[in-house]
Amino acid sequence: QVDKNAELVARWYYCALSQEKLCRPIVACELGRLYNKDAIIEFLLDKSADKTPMKAASHIKSIKNVTELNLADNPAWSGDKESIKGDKYDDIQSARFICPVVGLEMNGRHRFCFLRNCGCVFSERALKEIKSEVCHK
Repeated sequence: QVDKNAELVARWYYCALSQEKLCRPIVACELGRLYNKDAIIEFLLDKSADKTPMKAASHIKSIKNVTELNLADNPAWSGDKESIKGDKYDDIQSARFICPVVGLEMNGRHRFCFLRNCGCVFSERALKEIKSEVCHK
């Protein structure tokens, strides 16, 4: 049986299309799935008949269907700054990005939303507090 916590963490750490770690620039579709932008571009360019269509991105027909995200870095996250060795424990409990308004970590436990016109990402709690149609930035 699938661990629900591990599944939520995987959605925030790995590209839904290529299953690689998310790296900037990160884009999202209208379904809320996160992708590496280069993986989406490769998917859109490679339309060969022998390649089976990916279920995770079958609804994306052009680059206009995704929005590039403006994510706020988490100051407590030290992931890529340390030297990576075989004996290092990879802590997936601390998130790479946070909500710039409330400070909630994007780790799958809280709901996050992005604005389609500017790509800014906020927690759902912050959007309820702001109650504004324009981006706070």
